[in-house]
Amino acid sequence: MAQIVEIESLTHPGVEVFSQLTEAQLRSVLHPEDALFIVESPKVIRVALQAGYQPVSMLCERKHIDGDAADIISQCPELTVYTGDRSLLSALTGYTLTRGVLCAMRRPQSPTVEEVCCDAHRVVVIDGVVDTTNIGAIFRSAAALGIGAVLLTRNSCDPLNRRAVRVSMGSVFLVPWTWIDNPIETLQGMGFKTIAMALTDNSVPLDYPLLKQTDRLAIFMGTEGDGLPLTTIREADFVVRIPMAHGVDSLNVAAASAVAFWELCKMSPVNP
Repeated sequence: MAQIVEIESLTHPGVEVFSQLTEAQLRSVLHPEDALFIVESPKVIRVALQAGYQPVSMLCERKHIDGDAADIISQCPELTVYTGDRSLLSALTGYTLTRGVLCAMRRPQSPTVEEVCCDAHRVVVIDGVVDTTNIGAIFRSAAALGIGAVLLTRNSCDPLNRRAVRVSMGSVFLVPWTWIDNPIETLQGMGFKTIAMALTDNSVPLDYPLLKQTDRLAIFMGTEGDGLPLTTIREADFVVRIPMAHGVDSLNVAAASAVAFWELCKMSPVNP
């Protein structure tokens, strides 16, 4: 049975994971076996549990122990559940809890690029995107529209960042993902044709017929400000633009990814 612990102060042992540790400290780079991440709301916690993620502790408003979080607590007998008044928990975390529940979970080891891409026909490479909201939105579109794997350059935001997880509504747990170095070279070596989403004089439109006829595509999405590196654009097999009206030249990276995924995945041989 889960252990229910009533807390009455902001310094109660065990709750520092929810209040004092930064995202970098939670990742525990020097000791990856101790790395954690935080998930908000019962709905997203359930998605993580169904995907096999291991819970460690929970911060929960008292009313949700027998309410919205009851099923989660019952299926996690080793869980420590810290609870208290809503005002105390808000003071502890610095914000009102989303649906009254936070859960600390163990961060799994990152799989290899080969592992996440082995059966994928459409993958996205997120290159240098640092906004947590954009990361979460890209993952949500990837899960919904049939992307087989998400790969991130190491200068991108962590998908298990608390806000990114929340914005994705748990989609970060549904699509295989990992970090990638030398993405153009690596993916071309695995048989992917690479697409750089960018505006150049040589860009082809997103509905270019050859793209849909290609078995394995890797779609590169660049930073919010500068877009993709010039080396990536030069080395990609295709440079692709989204046709637009009214003189608009670009979309937010999250919006652009959804458009690209819809167009390029609907003819993919994969059944998401």
